[in-house]
Amino acid sequence: QMKKQCNQKLLIRMKTKCVPCSLNLDTRCPTGYTKITNGPGTPDCRYNLEIKTYTLSFPGCRHRCVKEFEQPECCQGHWGPDCMGM
Repeated sequence: QMKKQCNQKLLIRMKTKCVPCSLNLDTRCPTGYTKITNGPGTPDCRYNLEIKTYTLSFPGCRHRCVKEFEQPECCQGHWGPDCMGM
């Protein structure tokens, strides 16, 4: 019995919004994603603060999130919606 279905595992990565590091401890990833950074996250971004006519830019933090996704794929030599072709 040869395997017909050889699904590909994909890792989808994303980052949360940049906010002040002190406010980033409780930031959650979107549903289905897993947070891979700890504490306040990664201090690799800037966020803007608008005060009347001025916009100030401050260093901030964000979290990295990943989601594993399985993409259906047929093994070599098989094709079609049910991977039956030989």
